[in-house]
Amino acid sequence: MLVVADSSPLIGLCRIGMLHLLRETFNHVIVPEAVWRELTSDDASNAGVQELLEASWIERRSVADVRLVNLLRRDLGPGESEAIVMSREVAADFILMDERLGRSAAQRLGLRCVGLVGFLIEAKRRGLIADASEVANLLREKAGFWVSQELLDLLRKS
Repeated sequence: MLVVADSSPLIGLCRIGMLHLLRETFNHVIVPEAVWRELTSDDASNAGVQELLEASWIERRSVADVRLVNLLRRDLGPGESEAIVMSREVAADFILMDERLGRSAAQRLGLRCVGLVGFLIEAKRRGLIADASEVANLLREKAGFWVSQELLDLLRKS
């Protein structure tokens, strides 16, 4: 399965030490250059950055359609814009993205999106984690992710 990842899901997984879940779930993860820059622009001592830098299974790639990136940049950040364009260019199975405006733009272009919570449900379904709500709580506590009580309840039931 081919997935293009935006920065926030990667940052969250790095901060809780669970980046490996992506490798165990998907055959191929692509990160556009703008996303890579967002991920690695901070101090390399930040939680998970070193793990990300050493993740040889993540492919960095440049987008070709710079014109479409620039159009999307009117409403989105560089990472979201490049992730959407990269997903189209490589015919990704889906894009891993949490940002609401980015997901909406991707869906308007016919792309399948899943957020980090959806990914946790899939990881649990595959037996990679025992409790998706426990991991979501870690994301809230260690990575500062906002996860609603409604989503936590859904995760407990999954």
